[in-house]
Amino acid sequence: MEHAQAVILDALRALTERAEPFAAILLMPAPPEGRTPPASGDAPAAADRIRTLKLIRPGLTALCRGLAFVAPADISAERAEAIHSGERLWGCRTTATQDVTAARAWAEARIRTCGISPE
Repeated sequence: MEHAQAVILDALRALTERAEPFAAILLMPAPPEGRTPPASGDAPAAADRIRTLKLIRPGLTALCRGLAFVAPADISAERAEAIHSGERLWGCRTTATQDVTAARAWAEARIRTCGISPE
C-alpha cells in the first residue's frame, strides 16, 4: 500500500510539472487481507509522503480539476469512501467510487469545467 501511495504522489508530481490543467483517475489497490492497514506504517516513508504532498499541493490547487479514486470492487462502499481524502488534504476536488466508468465520467466533467476537451 505504501508503494502505491508513493507511485500516486510521483504521478501527481509529474502532472503538476506539466503546468497544464488536469483531472486524474487513481486506481487504488486492495488493502492487504481485506482490511485497511494502520496509518502509522514506516515512519520515515510516511514522513517522505507527507513532505511530497506538501510540496505538490500548490500545483494540485492551481492545476488539478479533480482526483477520482477508484477502490477495488471487493470492499464495501463505506470503505471505498474512506480510502480517499477530501479537498482539504489534496488541494483539489475529489471523489471516490468503485466504478472506473463513473470515475472517468466525473473526471471528464471536471476537466470540461475549465473549457478543455478531455483527451
